Amino acid sequence: MKASDLGLLRSVSAPALHPTGDRAVVSMTHPHLGSDANVGQLWTVPLDGSGAHRLTRGKNDGAPSWSPDGHAIAFVREAGGAGQLFIVDAHGGEAIQLTDQKQGIEDFRWSDDSTRIAFVARVAEAGRYGTVEGIAAGAEPARRMTGLNYKANGLGYTIDRPAQLFIVTVPAIDVEPDYKPAPLADGSKVELELAPEALQLTHGSTDVASPRFLEHHILYVTTPPLSTDLRDEIWTVATDGESEPQLLTGVDANLSIESVDVAPDGTKYLLAQDMGDGGLDFVARNSALYRLDESGPTRLTDPETIDLTGSQVTALAGKVLVHDRTRGRVRLIAVTGDGGVEELSTGDVEILGHAASAGPMVVTFATPETFGDVGILADGVLTPLTDFSAELRATGIVDPVELTVAGRDGYDVHGWMATPTGEGPHPTLLMIHGGPYADYGVHLFDEVQVYTDAGYAVVFCNPRGSAGYGQAHGRAIRGAMGTVDLSDVLDFLDGALDANSSLDRERLGILGGSYGGYLTAWTIAHDHRFKGAIVERGFLAPESFVGSSDIGWFFGQEYTGTEPEQIRAQSPQAVALQVKTPTLVIHSENDLRCPLGQAETWYATVKLNGVEAELLVFPGENHELSRSGRPRHRLQRFDAILDWFGRHL
Repeated sequence: MKASDLGLLRSVSAPALHPTGDRAVVSMTHPHLGSDANVGQLWTVPLDGSGAHRLTRGKNDGAPSWSPDGHAIAFVREAGGAGQLFIVDAHGGEAIQLTDQKQGIEDFRWSDDSTRIAFVARVAEAGRYGTVEGIAAGAEPARRMTGLNYKANGLGYTIDRPAQLFIVTVPAIDVEPDYKPAPLADGSKVELELAPEALQLTHGSTDVASPRFLEHHILYVTTPPLSTDLRDEIWTVATDGESEPQLLTGVDANLSIESVDVAPDGTKYLLAQDMGDGGLDFVARNSALYRLDESGPTRLTDPETIDLTGSQVTALAGKVLVHDRTRGRVRLIAVTGDGGVEELSTGDVEILGHAASAGPMVVTFATPETFGDVGILADGVLTPLTDFSAELRATGIVDPVELTVAGRDGYDVHGWMATPTGEGPHPTLLMIHGGPYADYGVHLFDEVQVYTDAGYAVVFCNPRGSAGYGQAHGRAIRGAMGTVDLSDVLDFLDGALDANSSLDRERLGILGGSYGGYLTAWTIAHDHRFKGAIVERGFLAPESFVGSSDIGWFFGQEYTGTEPEQIRAQSPQAVALQVKTPTLVIHSENDLRCPLGQAETWYATVKLNGVEAELLVFPGENHELSRSGRPRHRLQRFDAILDWFGRHL
């Protein structure tokens, strides 16, 4: 795979399954270099294996969901610059727009009788974000901050546009469309409404999320106003909006809640992390499944052995389907009401999403051969129904080799190495993931494929601090960043060099983004074997991270501590004068996770110290550039990386 093959990276959403169980629908999206946009449509996938076909033709249609009666599919389509809710007949045809929210919608859920949809949308204060014609962004009133949580990467300020809960009645799918009114002789006119009127059910100052219907109420998650910790609450509100919301579970449960779901019998389940008594103990805390009883949440899974972080949750009769992240794989498991666990998928696969009915179970998945596809899962056997990555494989891909290396203290480090074709010796890149509580997995990964195609061997692992190996593995670097994680990545590199003689020990490069940018900058201050380095969107100055990052108010104090000397002992900025390696610094202008100042200060320090260094800043992009940025920017990023290593390795 070359960088110019980015358009062949086809992603699939979680599947939605028709109530009869005979077909699924997914959104398949991909970067499009010609339009410089991420595009995609809905695809119908018959379960008889007869082949998928395109159902809609919007520029970017996503998040499909069948109505419970099977007559319609709700989905999100860009309209007027924001994602709006649409429905389309199950057999295809023109879509009907259901929302016209200025800020777009963020989540939605069908009612059990298919007559209504609850959705979440941000509501801007009057005079902001174009709500009053003629008031530009620079002319808006000043924002007064009284709490710590007021912005988000990829969005900007949130304090003046909280996410609220709405409900809308779904029109008949075969209703005659509205037509633009003709002008009248007296000059009067009637405006055509783009969407039916929705009823706003919440009016608080904080965001709501994860709406779920519960008889005549809707369940949702929110954070208390002016919260100084990460604990959430669960509330219910009547669907008619005639009564005030009611608190169901408060912050005394000490849970940060990812999502909720309701089983057919009304049992409520939560996916949540225990934040401890202080409400901020988030480092390497795996999400667990909870049942919400009258007495409060009851934990059903052990977060030390099962990691449900980021999982989809589907509550069925007698069991709940969730995803467990482990050693670079993601398996589908079923959890019973008493906490029993059944493994449903095995092998080198990452389950991306699932759907189940009375018939087969459908999943979307990634493997070393695919970036994302749809399949049937039965008796532990995964049978693919699509092959969206066929064109990508045809460009030529490398299958990385799994490797476990014993570190200098006897601790095993798990990862992979990928080598290009030919005998070598191959210049070798040590690649470090972000997070830090994240992981490299077995799926087909564009970064690895592009670098191996260019002639580089790529070594990548999940050192201590990573996810997928238990909480103790992840918490090993709490208050000790740049210690065992540094030794783990270097020991894994040495182990890979020993295991494969085609890897060149002299021509070594190192790169990483976010926490990977942190550990790259930290490594080249302490180990000078590398001929070139790339520090991308890095967490480089913990001293200035608090207050400048959207997560700075809690991230730094939990990872690097609060004492100045302790923070400085883990700061790449504090040791920047020790760097000798030629370094390219890549950052995005609108990055609110690791703000641009993190890169600028570190870059200026090494540059003024005489080190060969360059700074590449992408306009209009945020922390997610390499994953979901503009396609042409993503291509330019790859070109810059290959150019830099080409010059130095």
